[in-house]
Amino acid sequence: MSDPSVPPQPATSPSATSPSGDQPDAMRLSRRYVTRLSAAVALIVLTCVALLVPVPYVTMKPGPAFDTLGDFDGTPMFTFGKGVKTYPTDGTLDFTTVSVTNSQARLRFGDVVRAYFSDDVAVVPRSLLYPEGTTQEQSQAESAAQLDSSKDASKVAALRAAGYTVDGVPQVATVSPDGAAKGVLRKGDLVLAVDGTKVASASATVEAVGDREPGDDVAITIERKGKRSTVDITTRPDAADPSLPRIGVGLGTKYDYPISIDNNVGRQIGGPSAGTMFALAIYDKLTPGALTGGLKIAGTGEITAEGVVGPIGGVQQKIAGAHAVGAKIFLVPKANCAEAVDGDTHGLKLVEITTLKDAISSVKALAEDRSAKVPTCR
Repeated sequence: MSDPSVPPQPATSPSATSPSGDQPDAMRLSRRYVTRLSAAVALIVLTCVALLVPVPYVTMKPGPAFDTLGDFDGTPMFTFGKGVKTYPTDGTLDFTTVSVTNSQARLRFGDVVRAYFSDDVAVVPRSLLYPEGTTQEQSQAESAAQLDSSKDASKVAALRAAGYTVDGVPQVATVSPDGAAKGVLRKGDLVLAVDGTKVASASATVEAVGDREPGDDVAITIERKGKRSTVDITTRPDAADPSLPRIGVGLGTKYDYPISIDNNVGRQIGGPSAGTMFALAIYDKLTPGALTGGLKIAGTGEITAEGVVGPIGGVQQKIAGAHAVGAKIFLVPKANCAEAVDGDTHGLKLVEITTLKDAISSVKALAEDRSAKVPTCR
């Protein structure tokens, strides 16, 4: 007999609710589990999609190192003309490289994340290395042109450091299709004078043309196929700074080398950053004694014909590459020192250089005494 004070209650089923409207604990747990599971699955799906989505970045990784005192593709990196006196060398002078993502490749988000957590890999915006609209062919052509310029500058700097006289004359390298010199000057023309005043370098030519107002005429004396002539060109305003006069040409320098030197580095290597190491190798070959004293030295740095060492990109990757081949000393352009010490130095001695003369002096000092005090990155 039931208790009269408590009316009989209907039987409940798993789907019934309590008098307060709340769901039973089992149902609440079940739905909470489904919700969390759905969220987790969604997160996994979104993460997978993100990992597969192309991103506008490229990576810079340590590339191979090449001994400038040794061979390149089975051929001595430097060969000299008949009758040129060269001397035995020892040790190594490695130029280092950076492996950069191909311009046609598309990195995935996952690739970038993995690279981000690597000390020796840099992730940079694609546009920094491959400007919008630049094709792989154009990029390779520019890189090859930089290498050619580096070869010339390193030869001149090394020869002068070794005591040779090297004269040069400004030469037209490019003519702008919409510039003032179009149809007047040609690629390969030698520039001898501006308004009757002899010019001995590309920079002197630019300065001479710049000493007037846009719209003024300038007389350029040139040599083309052995014949001299003087042409008049009306200057135009510079696109970036209208106050500056321009004739619309790119200038290089044609050098008169006293001896024959061939740099046999192929086009699979590009860019200007091997210049300093090229110059050191040529200097070492042309002067008595082994410059390195048997040390394994690596380095980097663009160089001018005047022997000034300029900054480069990817210094941390190049330091890692030098470490991989066993180098203990690394030559760093002064402008790259802060970046170099901000990363993993891999225990290498980072020697600061600003000119070829500095580099030669420091290498000589370290060859004689490995603990010698030389300028270093701090």
